[in-house]
Amino acid sequence: MSIKVFDFFSGCGGASKGFQQAGLEIVLALDNDPAAADTFAANFKTAHFVTIDIASVSPDDLEPFFRSCEGSPVLFSGCAPCQPFTKQNTKPKDADVKRTLLGEFQRFVEYFEPELVFVENVPGMQKVEGKNGPFDEFVKALKEHGYYVEHQIVASQNYGVPQMRRRLILIASRLGPISFPSKDHGPGTPHPQFATVKEWIGSLPSIEMGETHPSDPIHRAAHLSELNLRRIQALSEGQDRTEWADPLKLRCHTNGYNGHTDVYGRMWWNKPATGLTTRCISLSNGRFGHPEQDRAISVREAARLQTFPMDFVFKGNLASMARQIGNAVPVLLAQRFGEHFNAHIQECLG
Repeated sequence: MSIKVFDFFSGCGGASKGFQQAGLEIVLALDNDPAAADTFAANFKTAHFVTIDIASVSPDDLEPFFRSCEGSPVLFSGCAPCQPFTKQNTKPKDADVKRTLLGEFQRFVEYFEPELVFVENVPGMQKVEGKNGPFDEFVKALKEHGYYVEHQIVASQNYGVPQMRRRLILIASRLGPISFPSKDHGPGTPHPQFATVKEWIGSLPSIEMGETHPSDPIHRAAHLSELNLRRIQALSEGQDRTEWADPLKLRCHTNGYNGHTDVYGRMWWNKPATGLTTRCISLSNGRFGHPEQDRAISVREAARLQTFPMDFVFKGNLASMARQIGNAVPVLLAQRFGEHFNAHIQECLG
């Protein structure tokens, strides 16, 4: 009896792929990004995709899909776009309509009452407006509808993801008390060392900046300006802009400015990557420089650091693919939670 998954705000399908790898069945996905929809459709042939703003969808629209799952436990996954809750967001609170997305997801959870719920977002999501904010209201609603709820800040590297990525995760069950899966990577775990950049991208063929590898159109690197090429050529593995001579420095980084040292930096081979963002293939937007090749990481390398399998394809232009990857739930993280949901169902239903 496989768990049936409804993936709201699915994006390109990071959470869905992880759940699928854990043996769950993806029934339906919903997102309003056409490029992400194309990516999802290319990788999940049997799932139904709805390309629409969630605010325009009524429970009646999803009723036939939910009825088709009768007899099987259902998981609603709701990983809304995280940008409104990040430290970098400077928009006035009332100006960002994305803040209401968790409430839209709540609308479907309350109506259908699926057996399981999974939410992933940035840690700042639970701090917005405190006890009167969307996250706190969502937790209250779940409990009122008979769910056992747990939430905590999770370090993705503790679950085998080669990336230092802290996320807020909520899991809920109507079947019984539910806990978080045990960490399996890091000190005191079965795998004391974190997964590394080298383990996940070290075997990929070399390419130049601006080049696409002939055997893999996703292994594609962004072009660099002449100045940025000289900047990365001046750095070795793990180094950053603080190593530059004066002619290479940005004006805003002169006069002793010590912030944002990750920008223009190279990754380390034998460490996890820093957290990937929607601009994860841009040298100037984080520590996204390849450890030894003179370029930023490629789309494929970014996808691998998000633990997508090698046969996963992406649609859209270069910026769109990077955005889809940066917004995705790390596949391996979702897989670990999918496996945990399977064990929970077995324990509760036998």
